[in-house]
Amino acid sequence: MPDSLMYQQDNFVVLETNQPEEFLTVNELLDKLKLVLQKMSNQELPTDLQRFDSVDAQAQYLINTSCELDVGPGKYLQWYAIRLEK
Repeated sequence: MPDSLMYQQDNFVVLETNQPEEFLTVNELLDKLKLVLQKMSNQELPTDLQRFDSVDAQAQYLINTSCELDVGPGKYLQWYAIRLEK
């Protein structure tokens, strides 16, 4: 049986256009995604996100199901779950 630690997503590395890599907690990533999503029009959102009524639900869905968001031509926003060692 797999160890449940393999499925914990407490920390992420975030890669963004013209920015250094960033290490964020899950709550910090949620906040970042909410800010980005609030700036996007409904037509710019991926089809699977348009069904959600709130930005909170959209951001949580992204964390649970994706590792990137299309933020425009030539731009990127990607996040990957990481495990930090002590």
